[in-house]
Parts: sequence; C-alpha cells; structure tokens
Amino acid sequence: MAKRIALVEDEPILQQNYSMALKKAGYEVMVYGTKKEATTAFSTRLPDLVLLDIGLGDEPEAGFEVCRNLRQQSSQLPIIFLTALDSDFDIISGLRLGADDYLTKDISMPHLLARISALFRRLDTINTPGAGNSVQTVGDLEIDNERLGLSWKGQPVDLTVSEFWIVNALAQKPGHVKNRDQLMQAVKAVVDDSTITSHIKRIRQKFQRIDKEFDAIETVYGMGYRWNHR
Repeated sequence: MAKRIALVEDEPILQQNYSMALKKAGYEVMVYGTKKEATTAFSTRLPDLVLLDIGLGDEPEAGFEVCRNLRQQSSQLPIIFLTALDSDFDIISGLRLGADDYLTKDISMPHLLARISALFRRLDTINTPGAGNSVQTVGDLEIDNERLGLSWKGQPVDLTVSEFWIVNALAQKPGHVKNRDQLMQAVKAVVDDSTITSHIKRIRQKFQRIDKEFDAIETVYGMGYRWNHR
C-alpha cells in the first residue's frame, strides 16, 4: 500500500509541482491549502508523513500551530517543514515544536524525496522484528529498538523519530563523544549544525520534564556530545 503524504501548502503552483513529483515517486498525496483544512482532515485521519509550510494564507505562523497540534496527536508521525523561511529563528522554532526536518523550498526534488525516503525507512524499523533482545538498558535509560521507544527511570520519554535515533546513537557508547556528522548519520539525514543543536536542546528538555536533575547528555565544546552513564 502506498504511503500517504499530506502536503500543507497554499501556493497552487507549488501544490501542483510537489504533488506531481510525489505521486510519480509512488506516494498517495493529499493537499491542504489552509490551517483549517489540514487540522480538520488530521482530526479524522493522520497521514504517514506531513510536508508543512509555515505561512498559510493570511496566517504567517499557521504551520507552527499545525505542527504543535500534530505532535499532540502523535510523537512518531514524520513532520517536515518545507518553507521559504530560512532564518535561524524559524528553523529552531520548527524543530522545537517537534518537526523531524526543516527544509527550504530551494531544495532539489531528488534531495527532498531522499529525505522523505529516509524518514520512512526509519519508521519501518517499528514494524520489523529485531534480532535478539530489542530492549537495551543503559543505567536509568531503557531503549526499545523495535518500537523506537525510550524510558528514563521507568517513565516513557515522548521523542520524535529523529530524537530517538540521536539518543540511541549517544547511549550505545556511553562516554564516547559523537560529533555532529556521526549524529547526522544516526538520524539518516543531512542536516546542519544548528539543526543538531536544536534537537539536543529539545531532547534535554523532554528528559528534564521527567527528571529535573537530568544531565546525561554532555556538550563537549568543539567536538560534539556524549552520554554520561553514572
């Protein structure tokens, strides 16, 4: 069955161009031009992935609101911002709301399709039985590789797919520094330094909601990050 992608975009020409390319790549595509159309549709059925613009019609931040609502419905639904806005503030805002990726509209279609494919490959891990014991324990952290789930001190941590793979990569070798390139490989996407930094900040915040004393992710300045297992 074809994967179902929701395209939330208000410009008719871009709706047509992206929709045609996605359908040609074998995806089922649903197009929504306003926040109201998208939120109404998503309240009935969630797609398999969402491509989301920020400004919709006369609402300059409608996409942020759609993203926030989607994350309340699902922590693992892949969300990609696809927008003309490229400021650090917009990128960080999008990632803090839980988006898995943030792309600008000058991205080539093959590159966009590759990013979409990477997110779907990662999600397929959930439905693929793992070899041997799929649950790992690293101190107070428990990792369920089959379901892409994490718990800290017995409480589930509500991470996006990208956030899961970052924590998983760090925790595999506690005390070993992972640079940003290695974390990009873990996420299976090409992202810039600010994107990784934003993901790390959001991950810390989620752990700290459970444990105010959480400090297992250490920044090693000029090198990267490491998981401290005490």
